Order: sequence, then structure tokens, then C-alpha cells
Amino acid sequence: MTSRFSGRINARHSLSLIGARLIALSAPYAHAQQATALPDMDVGSDALPPAVPPTDATITRDTLKQAASRSSDTADILTRLPGVSAFGAGGFSSLPVIRGLDNGRVGILVDGVKIDDACPNNMNPPLSYADPQTIEAITVITGVSPVSMGGDTIGGAILIDTGDPRFAKQDETILTGSLSGFYRSNGDGFGGAAQVTAANDKFNLTYAGSYTQSDNYDGGGKDGVVRSTEYAKTDHSLALAAQTGIGLFQVKGGTQRSPYEGFPNQRMDMTDNKSWFLNGRWQNWFAWGDVDLRVHYRDTDHRMNFLADKGGTEDGGMPMNTEVHSAGYTLKVSLPVSQRDTVRFGSELHHEWLNDYWPPVAGSMMMGPNEFVNVNAAHRDRLGTYAEWEANWTGDLTTTLGIRNDQVWMNTGDVQPYGNSMMQMADIQAAAAFNAADHSAHDSNWSGSALIHYQAAKGIALDLGYAHKVRSPNIYERYTWGRGAMASTMIGWFGDGNGYVGNLNLKPERADTVSGAVTFSGAGDTPWTLRIAPYLTHVADYIDVVKLGDLTDMMGMPNGFVQLQFANREARFYGVDVSGDATLWTDADGGSARIGLTASWLHGQNLTDDDPLYHQMPFNAGLHFDYTAPRWDAHAELHAVTDKDRVDPTRNEPRTNAYALVNLGAGYTLKGVRLGVDISNLFDTAYAPLLGGQSLGDFVATGVLRPVPGRGRSFNLSLGTKF
Repeated sequence: MTSRFSGRINARHSLSLIGARLIALSAPYAHAQQATALPDMDVGSDALPPAVPPTDATITRDTLKQAASRSSDTADILTRLPGVSAFGAGGFSSLPVIRGLDNGRVGILVDGVKIDDACPNNMNPPLSYADPQTIEAITVITGVSPVSMGGDTIGGAILIDTGDPRFAKQDETILTGSLSGFYRSNGDGFGGAAQVTAANDKFNLTYAGSYTQSDNYDGGGKDGVVRSTEYAKTDHSLALAAQTGIGLFQVKGGTQRSPYEGFPNQRMDMTDNKSWFLNGRWQNWFAWGDVDLRVHYRDTDHRMNFLADKGGTEDGGMPMNTEVHSAGYTLKVSLPVSQRDTVRFGSELHHEWLNDYWPPVAGSMMMGPNEFVNVNAAHRDRLGTYAEWEANWTGDLTTTLGIRNDQVWMNTGDVQPYGNSMMQMADIQAAAAFNAADHSAHDSNWSGSALIHYQAAKGIALDLGYAHKVRSPNIYERYTWGRGAMASTMIGWFGDGNGYVGNLNLKPERADTVSGAVTFSGAGDTPWTLRIAPYLTHVADYIDVVKLGDLTDMMGMPNGFVQLQFANREARFYGVDVSGDATLWTDADGGSARIGLTASWLHGQNLTDDDPLYHQMPFNAGLHFDYTAPRWDAHAELHAVTDKDRVDPTRNEPRTNAYALVNLGAGYTLKGVRLGVDISNLFDTAYAPLLGGQSLGDFVATGVLRPVPGRGRSFNLSLGTKF
């Protein structure tokens, strides 16, 4: 059997191979964004320059500072945007969903780099490495994105920006930074962040760090404590940038350590996560075009077991370990070939190596005497190339056309169960079948996109996008093999308590999307905007599940959970997002008041089984009021959702009731120091988040199965300053 340590050596060696791979040319997806306050989106036609997708929102640093006092979960913060929701998970690890397409189907880049999942329960997704306290801005594209924004995805895109380097004027130096902290009464959560920059006109050195932790929170009303919701996390990064005669060079490294994170809707908890990264970037601007080259490496060691709410580890629990090493590059080149036309070329290589093994537990007949090898030194290598043409035909009409190819190679070694006793027979047989099969896979995935922006008249803008995009299965979808009840229930990021089995025969998902938007806007003393954005996505070979059988209790009776296997099906998503805002008034002293509305409706259907797809949001809407003045700011929010009665019967998905939540907040700034006071869930409403999953932490403690309760009322304080 291939040693997992040989895979570590191969992962290191892959760094030296990057330069030997095919390098095609590409260009940055550079565009001007309108900064808007969450959950507002500037949908005016003037905010839609060439190549910007029709459903685009940017969340700014000022808004994130306020949101960080209420949540340490970046994906949860994004749910205030129309068309965006999230699978519930740990306190900083929710999985984003855009227009019904979940986490792995969404393109997520942190400072232009893809971060691989490193857990069979997806407990450390990409956004868990992006703390709201230190993010500079987030761009969310819910509609069609250009092929230049990445491959191996079929949904929207989330782009995290932690900030560009800042330089001083010639012969000057600057020392600047910020400090912030927060406290949340519900869960006794607290944390803080610091950022310091020292720079002259040639060099920039920037440190950023944050810390956050929380105990278990209380649900609204009489829902009581929600077990397995505690967490703690620390992030550090250090960046060096240099302006030279041959371009801008940047090197950034950092670490994250989470000693624990409870997961209320999983059978396991995260008992340690250590990750470090090193990224480099070179940019230069020539008379003939622009060049942007990034290289990256990340190493992650991940541990799972039971925290105290699920029984702890006094008897050994069930340790599960994952190691992931990622490396790669992206190269982009932009060529302005004429006053009308810009051509972009690009190449991207991403190497992922993953090992997932479960150490034996001393004295356990089920979990021993051998190490359970869940994934043995698997690799997933992707080489992408693309070409894109943007044309500004007139001042009112812009088109962007692109084509892309992604070659994906996957393989893994042989596996083994815990032992060879009769009670392990299901896994023994499954391991033998898996080891006898060919594990290698090669996918050649072609994608294309087309975007049109047309300024039809003053105050009316039309946008239309079409894309054919392809995504290959991930390592866990293809290579997890355990058929025993215990082994299969350790797999899955869906929060439903069911067991999942991989499938070597999975095909890539192929999605065709049509997305449009019509935007109305008005100027004057009280400017306003209104955007209506319908969409339709059809996915061939959509990776869903088929039922293998019921899971049973010690008496052999069905226990309410099922064993499922990943399988290709056919799916369709369609819906509409609506957003708008208006300025109500402006004060003579510089204050202004705005009101905004967001609403989303989605219908997701499994066309093969003619059943609803799992975790699809019903109609939901938000109303928000914001007031800003030179020293004061205030906000009020109302978020409402209807009953969730379209549920997936294959997964035994529970129905949940409608609810409405009210949040209030205000802040005062004096001499550069802002004090914020915020009340979340003002009326302490009892509710179950619609994508929150089953409350398995409570189930272990009480024997009562219920959907995960939402957080009850919390009084939140924040304090921040810049220097």
C-alpha cells in the first residue's frame, strides 16, 4: 500500500514541476466596483462598466466592521445579499450557496487563490480562512461570471480581497494601522483584530491578525442551549511588497490555528486545524499589455473527534486526521489590441494532494486494530487555459466572450478498513472492491461564457449572460468507499446525519446558465435603483445521491437516517432576485438616510427523480434602513422567510417554519474611535435556519432530534480605531 508519507514528498516535489507545465497567457479580470453597504447593492447603470457581470455586489470594509460584531462567519454575512444563502456549519465555517448551487460549485478565491477543502465533513472551507475583521472587500457575482475568473465551477463567484499594498510618497514614510474588538452576549463570544503597515515609496510591510472565540449559544425563545456551537480561531499574516523598475512584487505568508470548533449538525467536531500558506505575486504594466503572475502553496493538518457535548475523548473517541498540500500558479495577460477590443489569455495550474486516515482506538472492537485508510495519498491536478475577448462597440453596448479548457487528473492509492472481524464485514468487502478497481480519472472540460451589457436609455440598463461550465467531482465524491454505517456517516458536509459513499464512476457536472438583469435608476436629490434579475440553470450529470438503504439501531430497526451514494442525476434551477434602494433624505450637516429591499425566489428540482433538491431556499426578503452622519450611524434590518415545505425525501430533509428577525444597531465616532452597539434577533424569536440541518449535538445529549435552532437575542458591542 502506498505510504501517506510518500505523498507528502510528492507534494513537495510538485512545486518544482509547476514551471515545466504548459503556460498559456491570461489577463486579470480588472473592473471598477461600486462600494456598497451590506446588504445594499448599487444597481445603477453607472455601476456596470465593461466586463462586469450583471449581478454584482461589493461589500466594503466599513460594512464588514459592523457585521463582524454580530458574526465571525463570512459565509453567513453574505446571506444578506439576494440569491446567496449558506449551509449551516460551525461558528466560522458555513458553506455558501449561490442560487441553489452550493460550496464546491461556487468559485471562491481568497486574494486570487483557491483554497482546497481538507476534511470529509468540509469543516475548513475556503471562507473559514477569511475573517470578517481583516477582509478589505468582498465581491459576489451571482450570475454568469467570465471564464477568466476561474474554472472547475458551475455557479457564481465569491472574491475575497484582504487589501492591496499602500506606499508612501517619495522620500516619505508612513506607519498606519487599525485596532478593533467585539463582545457578544449570546455565547459569551469575543475577539479582536490588529493591522499595522510600515511603508516608504518602495517597500511595504503589513501585518494582520485576528482572534475570535465563543461558547455554545442559546437558541431563541425557549429553544435553550444549542450544543456543539463553541469555537476558537487565530489568524496571522505578514506581507512584503516592493515597487521596482520591473514591476510590483508581493510575498505574503500566514498561519491559522483553530484548537476546536463544534459542529451542531455533524456527528464529529473539529479538534484541531493548523494551516500555513505562502503566496507570491508579480505584476507589470507594459505598453503592449498587462501581466499578472501568482504562485501559491498551502499546507493543512486537520483533526476531528468528539468535543464534550458529543461525549468527549476519554475513551479515545474516534480520531480522524486529514493532511492536504496545495500548490500552483495563475498567469494572466491583458492585451488592448485596439481602442474597441481587449483580448485576455490565461493559464492556471492547481495541484492538490490529500491523505485521510483514522487512527485505531485502543480497546475498541469496531475501531481497530488497524488504521482506517479513508483516502490514501490522493491527488487532483488541474491545468486550465482560456482566451477572452471584450469589445466596447459603442458607449452603450459592451460584449465579453470567452472559451476555456480545464484538464483534470485524479488518482489515489489502495485503502483498508479497521480490521477483519465480522462486524467490519461491510467495510472489508467495500475495501476489496475499491482496491480491485482502477482509481485513475482524466476529465477534459470545456467551458464558455458570453456577457452583454446595453444601456437602453437613461436610467435603464439591460444585461444578459450565458455560460456553459463544467466541474469535475472532488476527491471525497469520487474516492470515499466505506459501506459500514459508522464509516459512511463520517462522510458528508450536508448536516443531515446521513451516511455518504463515493463513486468511482462519477462524471463531471455540465451546467448551462442563462442569467439576465434589468436595472432602473433615478438621480436627483433622492437617487434610487431597482434591479430585477431572473435566471435559469440546467445541470447534466449533477452530482446528487441515490439511496443505498436505511441505517439501523442496535435492534436492527431503521433509526431515521439513511445511507446514500453520490450519483449523477439531472437538475434544474430557476428563480429571480430583486434588489433596490433609495435615498430618503440628506441633512445639511452631511447626514443621509437610505432604505433598501432585497428578495429572492428559487426553485430547484431533481429532474431524474422528480423530487425537490436538497437545501433549496424558499422565498425570502429583507428590508433595511441605514442612517449615516459625520459622527453617528444607525441601522435597522428585517429579514423574513416563508415556510420550507419543498424538501428532499431521499435525505429525509425536515420541514421548517417561516420566521422574521429584527436587528438594530448604532455607532458613535469620537476622535477616530468608534463605539458600536448592536442587538441581533431583537425579539428573541425561536426559529430554525432553513439550511441549518439536523441538531446532532443536541441529539447525542438528549435523544431528541430537531433542526438546529437559530441564535437567540444577543447584545453586541464593538470598539475600533485607526491610526
